[in-house]
Amino acid sequence: MITFPNAKINIGLNIVEKRADGYHNLETVFYPIPIKDALEFVPSKKGQTSFHLSGIEVGGDAESNLVMKALRLLEKDFSIPAIDIHMEKAIPFGAGLGGGSADAAFMLKMLNDSFRLQLTDDQLEVYAAKLGADCAFFIKNKPVFATGIGNVFEPIELSLKGYFLVLVKPDIHVSTPMAYSLVKPHAPEYPIKDWLKKPIEEWKDRVLNDFELSVFTKFPAIGAIKDELYNKGALYASMSGSGSSVFGIFDKQVDLSSRFKDCFVFQNFLE
Repeated sequence: MITFPNAKINIGLNIVEKRADGYHNLETVFYPIPIKDALEFVPSKKGQTSFHLSGIEVGGDAESNLVMKALRLLEKDFSIPAIDIHMEKAIPFGAGLGGGSADAAFMLKMLNDSFRLQLTDDQLEVYAAKLGADCAFFIKNKPVFATGIGNVFEPIELSLKGYFLVLVKPDIHVSTPMAYSLVKPHAPEYPIKDWLKKPIEEWKDRVLNDFELSVFTKFPAIGAIKDELYNKGALYASMSGSGSSVFGIFDKQVDLSSRFKDCFVFQNFLE
C-alpha cells in the first residue's frame, strides 16, 4: 500500500502567550500544499519489520523516525503483522512544513485502512496528537485555524485553489527553541481569521508571522527571500512556522528556480 504525505504552510502565526508548562499558545492557519513524500509498506519478507529511507537524508536511527513511532503507537493497541516500510523523502525538514508530522499521520491512516482497524478520523487524531502538536492536522488534511500549542483545530473556509505557490528553503537551520526564545508573546494586533476573509492582496503587513522579526534579524538571507518574492510579484509572502522556508503566493505561474539556485525551490499550483 502506498500513500503520498503532503506538507503544510502556516498562513499567519501569532505567539499569544507563554504557558506555565513552558510552551507557548499561538494562533495560526495550517494550509496543505502539494509537496509530497512517498510512503509505502508491504508484507515483510523476513518476518520482522524494517524501515528503508531514500531521498533527502534524514538523521537518526529508524526507531526515532516519526513513521516508526506511529507504527509502534498502534502496535500497543492492535496486532499488526511485520511489514517492510519504504519512504522517499522529498519534503525538506527543519523548514516549518510539517513533513515529519505528515509522514506519521499518513502512516496511521494507511495502517488503519490496510489492517481494517476501524478507527475514525477523530480517534486517529487522538493517536496523532501523541506524536506531535501539528500531526493531527494531517489526518483530515484540510485548512484549519489552530490554537493552543498548535493542537486545537477549528475548520476554516479558505481556498487558495488556482493560485501559484513558490516555496524557497535556503540551506539554513533555524532552531525552534531559539526562535521561540527571541519572540515576545503578545495579543495580536490583526486577528488572522478576520484578515483571511479579505482579498489576498490585502494580507501583506496584516497577516503576520511573529517569528519573522527575530529570525530575519539573525538570518538576513531568509528575509531577503521574502523581499525577492514580493519583488517578483507575489500577492502575499511569508515565512512558514519558525522557518526556514519562505513562500510566495502568485496570481499566475512564474519560474523563479534560477533566482534561488542555492536553495530548495518548489513551484506548483495550489489545490
